[in-house]
Amino acid sequence: MSSAPNVTRVTPAGIDWLASAGTYPRRTAALWEAHPDTPVALPCGTVFDVVSAPAIFGRRMLDRLWDDGPGSGPVAVFRGRVLLFAAPGTAPRLPSLLAWEEWGSNRTRAVPPLLCHGTGDAVTVPAPGGGDAAGTARWLVAPDTRHPWLPGPEVVLWAAVRAARAAVRISIFPPADQDAKVYDVSRRR
Repeated sequence: MSSAPNVTRVTPAGIDWLASAGTYPRRTAALWEAHPDTPVALPCGTVFDVVSAPAIFGRRMLDRLWDDGPGSGPVAVFRGRVLLFAAPGTAPRLPSLLAWEEWGSNRTRAVPPLLCHGTGDAVTVPAPGGGDAAGTARWLVAPDTRHPWLPGPEVVLWAAVRAARAAVRISIFPPADQDAKVYDVSRRR
């Protein structure tokens, strides 16, 4: 069971941090002040990058970060995907680290691809009030400080590899042959 904090509403300091990612931070903050239940698209690459994972695998990654690792930065859910907010520079670096770990090999093909959003990309950020009316965007771990800790590419890789290993049991032994004849040799004379 995950021990992630139960912070689902963004604090005023968290709003300032999120708004600082936008081209016009004061306008974004004013929009949220007037309409606190409105999700907003914000650019990635300067204040944060985002690693997007399918919901179940993303929750497994989040569990690894909180149960076995350093915790996470802000985390949101949007349209069936978990959005892990990461340190700027994570998006271009993580795919090469995943390739180095043989992410696409036969043993991990069942693991879904991670989408990395960095410079030139934008993501929909849930409303500071906790979620939108349609329920498509909400915070799992809302930003609560002006400078939240954000995991870098190595930490996200660590969580992804451990989540993959937990999801796909890997054995060094070949599967048993069900048609093999077994002889009891313990009673040999």
